[in-house]
Amino acid sequence: MLTFACPCKRSGVNQWFYGKEALRYAGEQDGVLVENLLDLALDGEPVRIDGETFDPVSLLALFLKRSLGLLAPIASLDRMVMMVITVEHPDALMAELMEQVMNGLKLPVQKILLQSHKESFYYYMLHQSRDLWREKTILLEYRDNKMLVYEMDYNRRTKPIVVYISDYSQPFTSYEPMPEEEAERETKYARLDSELTLLVGKLLGEGPVSSVYLIGEHLHEAWMKESLRLLCKGRRVFQGNNLYSKGACYCVMERLCRSDEGKNYVFLGNDKLKSNIGMNILRRGEDSYIALLDAGTNWYEAEKTVEFYLQDGNELEFEVVSLVGKESFSVQMTLDGLRGDICRLRLKLFMKAENLVCAEVTDLGFGDLWPADNRVWTKEITI
Repeated sequence: MLTFACPCKRSGVNQWFYGKEALRYAGEQDGVLVENLLDLALDGEPVRIDGETFDPVSLLALFLKRSLGLLAPIASLDRMVMMVITVEHPDALMAELMEQVMNGLKLPVQKILLQSHKESFYYYMLHQSRDLWREKTILLEYRDNKMLVYEMDYNRRTKPIVVYISDYSQPFTSYEPMPEEEAERETKYARLDSELTLLVGKLLGEGPVSSVYLIGEHLHEAWMKESLRLLCKGRRVFQGNNLYSKGACYCVMERLCRSDEGKNYVFLGNDKLKSNIGMNILRRGEDSYIALLDAGTNWYEAEKTVEFYLQDGNELEFEVVSLVGKESFSVQMTLDGLRGDICRLRLKLFMKAENLVCAEVTDLGFGDLWPADNRVWTKEITI
């Protein structure tokens, strides 16, 4: 989790600090803090720091290298098989950036995954006691003068059970600067507490809530009096700052060895493919179904390539089975001008957008009868 992705360059010296050490040096006015490093790397433009020009992508790579170096006392990096990076809003551009950064680090990682904070929340809850998420679960994150609300709920009529996490944010009174005078400080505490109490009352009035998680260094008991009393009535309440990173670790565990709960639930966020896509085929003389794209996969990472023989006709048929209440349907793809009665084809299926699938079919020919001409047919499928 890139919580402290804000390196600090010591003024006048080619020396860098990271994480909490960077914040400390910046606070002592002995360094230049590089904030919003991930956003700078996404922009790709060089940045000026202490009179010098730096590539933000290289700085991000150095930050990750330094962070991974902290694992050295525990285990060698050569033993890494998978890595999950969790950010608030992942997309195709961020996935491309992370791939570029990781390739530059030359890590022996077989698989690098990018996931949202919402998905990390889901994986974290998946590995908690069932009593904590029997009903709706709420996460409140306080930062940047706003309160971010995540509400995790379920559709138990589907199999596997679909998990949704809705989210919204609203302006919230700024915690900083905090007045030095005790009376003024208590007045501000009371205002913060009143504002949070109103929000909590609204959330708890929308249905049963099993547990609540509070994230943000400014959410603490010094001022959360009435709001915390309301939160703790009939439910468990937890506080901390590492839930997303723990959720990313649980994701790795699920990818490597699926738990029983992981088999029974699937998370469908905004960045997830919400349908299973496959084809009915003939395999070893028997009718069979081949899965091509699975619901729950990040749409920008969903991709499948298969080779097969097509006999009799020039049409392919895809089966689209929705997990969000929409009707399932079939899609035909006609390969105009296809040669011969039997041919070998390569199918590549990938996503162009959250609800747009692209199918590319390449003619590989059939031995000496029909040499490959690499002709390509394409079709876009809206789901």
